[in-house]
Amino acid sequence: MTKDADTLSSHDSISPQQVRESIKTNLENHLYQLPPRVQGHYGIRLYRMTGDEKYANAALVDLYAVTEAQSFYACQLDKPGFIDSEAKAAIAVLGNGPRAKARKKALQPFPEFLFYTDVLLRFSSRIDEFGLQGPCNDKLRSALKSTDLKAGLTDKAMIEAWAAQLINYVYWAKQLGVGDYTAEYKDAFNQVYPQSRDKQLTKKQFRNKIYGMTHFIFAASEYYQHQVDAKEFAWILDYFAANIDRILADATDDIIAEVGISFHLTGLSNHEVVNKTQRHIVNAFDSTERTIPSPKGNPDLALGEHRNVLAMMLLDWPETLHKGPYFHQLKATKKYLPKQVKIKP
Repeated sequence: MTKDADTLSSHDSISPQQVRESIKTNLENHLYQLPPRVQGHYGIRLYRMTGDEKYANAALVDLYAVTEAQSFYACQLDKPGFIDSEAKAAIAVLGNGPRAKARKKALQPFPEFLFYTDVLLRFSSRIDEFGLQGPCNDKLRSALKSTDLKAGLTDKAMIEAWAAQLINYVYWAKQLGVGDYTAEYKDAFNQVYPQSRDKQLTKKQFRNKIYGMTHFIFAASEYYQHQVDAKEFAWILDYFAANIDRILADATDDIIAEVGISFHLTGLSNHEVVNKTQRHIVNAFDSTERTIPSPKGNPDLALGEHRNVLAMMLLDWPETLHKGPYFHQLKATKKYLPKQVKIKP
């Protein structure tokens, strides 16, 4: 056992900083082994946390992936039958587990919803975050503007199936200027999950509620690019503070980390909730595997990168967040942009 392993062998002696550095070293030692989108996810978040250009190329991998995807989908929008077939394909890949079945059932009244949101909005909003526009951008925006997403976004079964993803779609639509559903979604979310219903919520539904609430804040920050107003989201922060014991008992490590980060993003890093979530995450750390494993104990880094980068962020929040990365402005990446993107006007 190495000296480093000795220092990490007991949770009592591990500092949050040591846990963060151990996870970081493990992820970065294996980064090239992770799928392109996972590499990109990590690179984008580390760039926004640090502003260090060394993460720009890992993030650039994501730009290539989303640009190719937007080219495939947006440039064929006027092809007969294309939207219908791709919408069915997007639903089919959800899988067959209990959560997937609930989502498929919720989507039945809105067969094309996932295509417009999880495909078109997802890829185009990511390219937009980088200060760029992807292929067939005008065609894509026209299709999104002509599609009313309100019914799908505010449907009770849809919110109960994937609250966090829906709030992402809401903010992506607003970001791209193709529809503002923020007020309608907040109202619908709070009608589905009033506090008076909390005692009746199963663990699964409680997690969905908390996960959705964190993403109101995450999406408003454009995913860790800037702080957001604590007053605007006091309804969420106050709820987290009042229910932190149940959150720590019933939520997953991913969601618990997101609750703590919600306070970081609103300038409340000294709040007791942050301390409680940090202690929980430190205790969840597996010093042998150098990772926060899945709820079932799986240490796989490709599957667990999301959870582990959240843990890193929670345990060591920076004083300053960084926008982008704007690849066209960075020395490390400006010569290597995909040919199909252009700088946003």
